[in-house]
Amino acid sequence: MYFDIDYWWRVVRHVWGLRGWHKRTSMLVRLILWIPLRTLLHSACFVLDYLFFPRLWTQRVERPVFIVGHARSGTTLVHRLMGADGETFSYFLYWEMFFPSLLQKKVVRGAGWLDARLLGGCLNRKLKAWDEKTFGPYRHMHYMSLWNPEEDCFAMAAAFVSQQWSLDIPMMDVVDFFHLDSMPVKRRRWMHHYRELVKRQLLLNGGGKTHLSKNPVMSGWLDALIETFPDARIVVMMRDPAECMPSCLKLVQVTWKGKGWQPDDYALSLELLTEISFEHFENPRQVLSRHEQTPQIVVDYRKLTTAPRETVHSIYEALNLDMSERLDSWLLAQAEREKKHQGKFEYSLGEFFLRSDDIYARLKVFYEQYQWPIPNTQQGDHVND
Repeated sequence: MYFDIDYWWRVVRHVWGLRGWHKRTSMLVRLILWIPLRTLLHSACFVLDYLFFPRLWTQRVERPVFIVGHARSGTTLVHRLMGADGETFSYFLYWEMFFPSLLQKKVVRGAGWLDARLLGGCLNRKLKAWDEKTFGPYRHMHYMSLWNPEEDCFAMAAAFVSQQWSLDIPMMDVVDFFHLDSMPVKRRRWMHHYRELVKRQLLLNGGGKTHLSKNPVMSGWLDALIETFPDARIVVMMRDPAECMPSCLKLVQVTWKGKGWQPDDYALSLELLTEISFEHFENPRQVLSRHEQTPQIVVDYRKLTTAPRETVHSIYEALNLDMSERLDSWLLAQAEREKKHQGKFEYSLGEFFLRSDDIYARLKVFYEQYQWPIPNTQQGDHVND
């Protein structure tokens, strides 16, 4: 199993230098003791997968679908709507991402089977209580649960490839998980490992389905994804940047604040994240313009929330997917609910020193194409998401 020693060592050195941080010692113990031991376990199970599940040798990843775009642009919503097509798609659930090996996943599923039949679901109830306590307070911003589909990059965490490190510690200048297309060595190694993870997930779900991925970070991986999966199909979510950019920055800022970091601690990381926010719009367009043969569609967030059923139909048509009557009926029943899709927290451009006229100047071509309202030059305007 792949492990990014380079990034691991960068983080170890960075944490070592945080001498005033009250969690420095515990984080160093985690990095130097726990993570290497965990990696040895994962690696052993990764090797055993090929012994216990010989079908893995011939498992193919065919015509995967990747949903990318800026965070808070509807990637989760469209992933959930398409993911309801269980006959077609396979994807990672959040709990499955903690266990990169197929053997590990099978063992956990077996434990769940025993819990249901011998313990009356006692362990399941405890897990649900922990899930509610851990994720419940934050679901107004992003609905997370152990049993929800999640971003594929979380599955890479055991290889020390996860944006979660930049959320735990504001150090986006130390490790970069976005610009994979411009990192040739990591690109080859990360993509090989990612393919191995997807193969295991497909086999776990029967082996004959299509992998369905959503990950905003992969907006910077598109060239690598198309190189690794030449028959890939791409969905790009598109939303007014004056709405989704500050929404994403607010979500990350709240996360850092919740972990005790002060504004001075994360000022540089917030600045770098702001630049990456622009690239979430620019990079997919540039890459896909070079890969016109790749089945692709750009989805307007406004259409997704006002006409979700029709939008999913257009995605299926663009990607040459067949929609079952069962899925269409489900989408029809869900349509009114999704039209009410709204968030429950406020933010403003001014909180992040992000000028609306700068957004318009840099992304003018997108504003003209999608006819978004020209942003107000006053930075303090609040927006709901």
